[in-house]
Amino acid sequence: MRALRTGAAAAALATAVTGLALAPAAQAAVGCRVTYAVTNQWGGGFGADIRIENLGDPLNGWTLTWDFGAGQTVTQAWNAVTTQSGATVTARNAGYNAAVPAGGTVGFGFNGAWSGSNPVPTSFSLNGTACTGSVGPTASPTPTQQPTTSPTPTTEPTPTQQPTPSPTPQPTTGPDPAPTTPTAGAKQVEDLDRGLVSVRSGSGNLVQWRLYGWENRATGFHVYRDGTRITSSPVTDSTNYRDEGAAAGARYTVRAVVNGAEQAPSATSLTFADGYLDVPVSRPSSNHVINDGSVGDLDGDGDLDVVLKWDPTDAKDNSQSGVTGNVYLDGLRLDGTRLWRIDLGRNIRAGAHYTQFQVYDYDGDGVSEVAVKTADGTRSGTGQVIGNASADHRNGSGYVLSGPEYFTVFRGDTGAIGATTDYVPARGNVGSWGDTYGNRVDRFLAGTAYLDGQRPSIVMARGYYTRAVVVAWDYRDGRLTRRWTFDSSSSGNGAYAGQGNHSLSVADVDGDGRDEILYGAAAIDDDGRGLWTNGTGHGDAGHVGDLVPGRAGLEYFKVTESSNQPNMWVADARTGQTLWRSPSGTDNGRGVAADIWAGSPGAEAWSNSEADLRNAATGAAVGRKPSSANFLAWWDADPVRELLDGTRIDKYGTGGDTRLLTGASVRSNNGTKSTPVLSGDILGDWREEVIWARSDEAALRIYATPNRTSLRVPTLLHDPMYRVALAWQNTAYNQPPHPSFFLGDPFTAPPQQRLYVR
Repeated sequence: MRALRTGAAAAALATAVTGLALAPAAQAAVGCRVTYAVTNQWGGGFGADIRIENLGDPLNGWTLTWDFGAGQTVTQAWNAVTTQSGATVTARNAGYNAAVPAGGTVGFGFNGAWSGSNPVPTSFSLNGTACTGSVGPTASPTPTQQPTTSPTPTTEPTPTQQPTPSPTPQPTTGPDPAPTTPTAGAKQVEDLDRGLVSVRSGSGNLVQWRLYGWENRATGFHVYRDGTRITSSPVTDSTNYRDEGAAAGARYTVRAVVNGAEQAPSATSLTFADGYLDVPVSRPSSNHVINDGSVGDLDGDGDLDVVLKWDPTDAKDNSQSGVTGNVYLDGLRLDGTRLWRIDLGRNIRAGAHYTQFQVYDYDGDGVSEVAVKTADGTRSGTGQVIGNASADHRNGSGYVLSGPEYFTVFRGDTGAIGATTDYVPARGNVGSWGDTYGNRVDRFLAGTAYLDGQRPSIVMARGYYTRAVVVAWDYRDGRLTRRWTFDSSSSGNGAYAGQGNHSLSVADVDGDGRDEILYGAAAIDDDGRGLWTNGTGHGDAGHVGDLVPGRAGLEYFKVTESSNQPNMWVADARTGQTLWRSPSGTDNGRGVAADIWAGSPGAEAWSNSEADLRNAATGAAVGRKPSSANFLAWWDADPVRELLDGTRIDKYGTGGDTRLLTGASVRSNNGTKSTPVLSGDILGDWREEVIWARSDEAALRIYATPNRTSLRVPTLLHDPMYRVALAWQNTAYNQPPHPSFFLGDPFTAPPQQRLYVR
């Protein structure tokens, strides 16, 4: 989890410039303290974080200037607008962060270029006045601390000044209430706690927490270590705080500050003492291995829990014959407590395309459910048996091509059956799905979608090579109700046959507040009718998001399998009309679209079959292709995303990728797909964690970033499009989640969404 460093600056550098400053007479008093930290560094480039503490009167607009001493240049910035003339850099507020109260803080970050050496600046000026530490009566102050021109290397950025601990005050009001009454257009989301974590970062701890999606974006937070307040003023520019010099085992809480009053404390932090948290697990047998996972609040306490799928070591691809062992689902708290275990039984075959499970609070009771295909002999977490416990429908080749098929919702708190019904569609004639031996009939997909614009529904699907059937279910008041069925075999739907991917995506592509299902080279509208198909056929991967922030709506990137179709394309997600297409000629098995490089506007797209990194808006080649085309993670301090592949995280660069993390004693899942158990924003601030299987199969190992950021973004869990993407991530060929808004360079704060909790 250590970023690669080079040259004389082999470690991250930090300095604070402090002292005394006076503003001219008859003007607002200006006093400031600036902390400048190099957050990571690589050959020819570096990232930096700047925090300004306002020690004078309130500001309504700010400009910070400094000089670089060794020819460094700023190449991109976020939370500020920067210009540079020679050595002098000028950073101005970005509009939304112009107001800084007395005692408040504001921050921004940037990436830069360097050559030879990268010393920290020795002085800063705020609105034309030198930042020297405080407002006082003398015109020629003596600095309280000299700037560090040759900083002592550390393993991570180290602020040089610690706030004075303050005694713990009692909360003066109750916690800021979450909205519980749905307003027009509001979507149901989880009522979560702060997800507070403490991640070891060099010789200190990086404390991270959630900003709720409905919360005032300017809400400040005080941080407490072992019951004592350690922040002199509320943190308002981000939702992380670096506590330098603290013990790795220190325990933290945070308190929101609303109208000057501290709210009730958060739950105590989870400790990532070595940069990760191990969640102990217990194997069903020595022949079982950790596979995919999902998250949800299984017991209603505001914490996210894990639902883990155990695969037998003899799991099969659908194209392979052979009997497999049983598949199990475990409900786990992050302390390793197992809430329940579900045995799917002998009549559910093991493999990537058979068991797609959804974890979400479908009935709005504050507790997540688990939705999955079941069969005769499935045993719930409380021991209930579905169907005939003694039935064995496996044929001589290990396929299950006869016997009843069921669809079950299990309670998240106990694993008991909430509701069971027949699986739709039934397999019927095996040959109608594309072959007669049992391969294509059992290609299943699943997802979660806000089809009514307010509450989540379950989406279960079968088939994509030929016939494709997508079914939507509501789980309310302990009952399953079928909302609609889309069948490519129905009249008028023939063009949708053979268009599905090995995964699906969910997004409100037409902007009506209700979600659509992106089913490969096709989209199904929220009412179960076909929205569009562009006929480019089956593929392995698709990505939907605001890939081109300069145009209205969402875009959809897809790779294709057929050699007579374009290898990859980007389309308007509402119409399926392609913005551009690459040449045809190969079975293109992998592709990704995301903003991984600030040197090209919007997102970039790349794949196995194309030689270059492409601009998502135009398809023009813009640079070297990254080293992987797999998963993604927001990991460092800036808003562009990093590359997640196997057990590593890399940062893209035009000259080569830089290793930011190599997981220790962990492995990836799903063979050559090399995917994690789960990856996404599940804890801490808005950046993403990654869960891998520990190599001994005795634990899940969760990594969180140790890098401080000056970006403030609400938890991505409260972006419904991102949240449902975490739910469908485990479906077949796993794909990473994307939010409904552009999160990249240049950084723009995401819009406030209409949300409520139940």
